[in-house]
Amino acid sequence: MRIDSPILRELAEAVRGGRPHALEDFWQRAAATGTPLVEPDATDPSYRLVTFLWRDDPRRPATDVLALLHTVTDKDRHSHDLSPHLMAKVPGTDVWAIGHRLRADHRAAYQFFVAHGPREETLRTDRPAWLRVLDSALPDPLNTAPPLPSRDGRHPSSVLALPDAPAQPWALPRADVARGERVAAEVDGRRVTVCLPAGHGGAGSGPYAVAVLLDGEMWGPVLGFGDTLDNLHAERAVEPTVALLVDTMGRDRRVADLSCSEEFVDWLADVLLPWAAERYGVTADPGRTVVAGQSAGGLTAAFAAFRRPERFGNALSQSGSFWWPDGTEFDSGSEWLTRQYALRERLPVRFRLEVGLQEWMLLPQNRHLRDVLQARGYEVAYEEFNGGHDYACWRGGLAAWLAGLLGPRPARG
Repeated sequence: MRIDSPILRELAEAVRGGRPHALEDFWQRAAATGTPLVEPDATDPSYRLVTFLWRDDPRRPATDVLALLHTVTDKDRHSHDLSPHLMAKVPGTDVWAIGHRLRADHRAAYQFFVAHGPREETLRTDRPAWLRVLDSALPDPLNTAPPLPSRDGRHPSSVLALPDAPAQPWALPRADVARGERVAAEVDGRRVTVCLPAGHGGAGSGPYAVAVLLDGEMWGPVLGFGDTLDNLHAERAVEPTVALLVDTMGRDRRVADLSCSEEFVDWLADVLLPWAAERYGVTADPGRTVVAGQSAGGLTAAFAAFRRPERFGNALSQSGSFWWPDGTEFDSGSEWLTRQYALRERLPVRFRLEVGLQEWMLLPQNRHLRDVLQARGYEVAYEEFNGGHDYACWRGGLAAWLAGLLGPRPARG
């Protein structure tokens, strides 16, 4: 096997030379510093050599180990070749390893799939086989960063954040901030989690700014966005804001609702927001109302501002699926929403857009929407982060964009 990591080369040479305790010393060092190994790149200081490690179980040795680096591995899976992500065994050791040369601002969730069967089965890329891999993939036991929770019974992911990755100061819970109330509700048959600011004064108070977050079943019970909101409030990074985390009620319902659905957007505007105004005092001002989503939710956030600009004055899209409906960029129906913005007069709405540099299927379409919006005179803030289609990236971006859109209002003189 080719070994680029100096630390790993040192181990291999020590084992070959018969140095006592070399392997245990290596694992003790890895446990103390945390994994993956991150080392300088000798040719370019803006990159790092990143080596992922897995320790073999002597009671049940693996036949292969796949390193699943979010979106990077997915790209090769879409190309029907997972072999670049097979880890190799360092000869004479229990160390499985694989190295990547990554830009120093990369952030990604990752896991390991430990195989105990034929390699041809491990490398299958059809959807049933891939789902089986994801169902049993494991986090890195030596990664010292807080894990990224998963749902549907899957294991959490570990998070790689290289030194120049954007800071995420509000993403994780803090013990020293006032905690707002979380309310599990049902609105017209749909589950909604309401996150209130600490000291919320009840239905008669306000009016409060409001953030509508799509895919609420992920942001609420899994990722705990209420903790992020508490942190933002504690630092006065946002004005007092009520967040409405809207459950999309399963895969089939999600596909229907988050595909530029007029019915769903009208429900948000005409049912959900009035309900929240009555019970929690949220504002009717579109300038203090944000609709936010990721992937198909990002598409829907931008569509909500297009269809109901009098209710949604701020659209926050992360990795938006602006290719919708499927097809090539030359088809008359593809990138439908971008075409609508190009044809229609400018609306009184603001946009915050971000997409990952690793998102090969989304990057051109997000750039196209940005260009169209700018040409039409919209207020647009746009960023490309070095990561993928990944909640490990989105949770930081969501907080930062909300701080920009709902920052404290100036005191009246």
